[in-house]
Amino acid sequence: MLTIFCKNTQTSRRYTEGTSLMQILGDFEFDQPYPIVSAKVNNVSQGLKFKVYQSKDVEFIDVRNPSGMRVYCRSLCFLLCKAAYDVFEDCRVYMEHPISGGYFCHLRKADGSPVTPEDLEKLKIRMREIVAKNIPFHRYDAPTEKTIEMFRKKGREDKVKLLETSGEVYMDYYTLGDTPDYYYGRLVPSAGYLTVWDVRPYYDGLLLQVPDRHDPSRIAPFVEQPKTFSMFKEALRWNIIMDLSTVGDVNLACQNGQATDLIQIAEALQEKKIVQIAEEIERRYRESPMRLVLITGPSSSGKTTFCKRLSVQLKACGLKPLSVSTDDYFVNRLDTPRLPDGSFDFDNFDTVDHALMQSDLVKILAGEEVNVPEFNFVTGLREYNGKKLKLDKGSILLVEGIHALNPALTERIPDEAKFRIFINTLTSTALDNHNWIPTSDNRLLRRIVRDYNKGAFTAQQSIGQWPNVCAAEEKWIYPFQENADAMFNSAYLIEFAVMRNHAEPILASVPKNCPEYSEAHRLLKFIHYFTPVPDKEIPSTSMLREFLGGSSFL
Repeated sequence: MLTIFCKNTQTSRRYTEGTSLMQILGDFEFDQPYPIVSAKVNNVSQGLKFKVYQSKDVEFIDVRNPSGMRVYCRSLCFLLCKAAYDVFEDCRVYMEHPISGGYFCHLRKADGSPVTPEDLEKLKIRMREIVAKNIPFHRYDAPTEKTIEMFRKKGREDKVKLLETSGEVYMDYYTLGDTPDYYYGRLVPSAGYLTVWDVRPYYDGLLLQVPDRHDPSRIAPFVEQPKTFSMFKEALRWNIIMDLSTVGDVNLACQNGQATDLIQIAEALQEKKIVQIAEEIERRYRESPMRLVLITGPSSSGKTTFCKRLSVQLKACGLKPLSVSTDDYFVNRLDTPRLPDGSFDFDNFDTVDHALMQSDLVKILAGEEVNVPEFNFVTGLREYNGKKLKLDKGSILLVEGIHALNPALTERIPDEAKFRIFINTLTSTALDNHNWIPTSDNRLLRRIVRDYNKGAFTAQQSIGQWPNVCAAEEKWIYPFQENADAMFNSAYLIEFAVMRNHAEPILASVPKNCPEYSEAHRLLKFIHYFTPVPDKEIPSTSMLREFLGGSSFL
């Protein structure tokens, strides 16, 4: 007999070896407003079919938990792929990236014809049939060579490349009915769990709509994001041109000695985009009263380095950039808004003295010389240390910070005087055709490595803070991204390959007995898919240097 401690009820029960989590779930009574889709066993995500053979701590979770949402969305992706293969013989499905409250995908029919409204309806009917029949997902462990051979026979070269470069002896795969597929995380027990979804036309593809994480009984609100979609398409276009659409492609290129070339290309693509933005700013500066450049983006998107590199290119255009950060207008630490648990809410808009900052910006744009503050993060006080700003002929003001695009920060300044830039980290390379890479994973790994190297926070602390960071971004940053005049993608073509050597020992330091271990374990498994690449070829001006260390800008 073994003991299961249920974290949801804070009680224990005894079981025989080999009991599944589904069986255990029925024995514990606790509030379940939404269906349970997975569990964390000793702080590691597991499917509900997982069988226990030793005493464990178990926490059952629904789709409101990020881990539960990932389980649901992976399963939903498999449902769509299975239905597509059933309806359209020899088709291909490409799950590309999250956007507009769902996941963008392409369905390529064997005859090359476009997907019609009738095709879409057939797809949805088949998906509903599979859900109604409650067809189970089955998981199998097999030697990697055997798994590779199975996918090779089915023409799934994207999965073959990923598994061949994984270095693993055994791999697991799933089946839904007679259709096999590979997913790097757990799935729900059966298709009957997947009751909340929709599929709709979206640009030149389809949008798989998923549950709202705040209320999983309904579909997440659709948000039109044409500029973000365009940025994704631009990145994907270069990946396709370079034959680097999946991680297996990138791994093979690195193993064949092309890592240096890929780094140089990634740097060139980013610099080319920065030059284009600088030239557009110069054009508007010459032709209009535009004098203010507002730069924002979510945490660890590379705002600081971008601002520095943009300043260099603006100087090359003959302009004189001056810069100020919204952070320097933070209210004194004791006046900072607080979260419900009493901790400081540093991402709240009211953390910035926006009335004072806007007043100073108005004066600067009017040609006045203004004594601007600098925030002392050690003392928690805003100080005036003699820094003055004045726009002379040829000067332009850059404002960088997470609230820079919030209209309330510059509502007294005419729109024609502003140029807005939104920086994001939109990972365009997928693990394989059915496994997208969550865009937030890129930034979370950056934040963990940067915070650890600076001695600011441990990996456990950085992971623990991340949910509040993401919630603040959803409230204060992302609502304004489509207002941008220009968007910049700071994701790096082989970033995870370079980040692996830095992140592995840091993630491994997270204790197994803390809740944050679940995320550390997932990220460790994730970065193991990438062939490691040393960072010696990363230039000191690179975006990555802001997080790895060695930046010439910091």
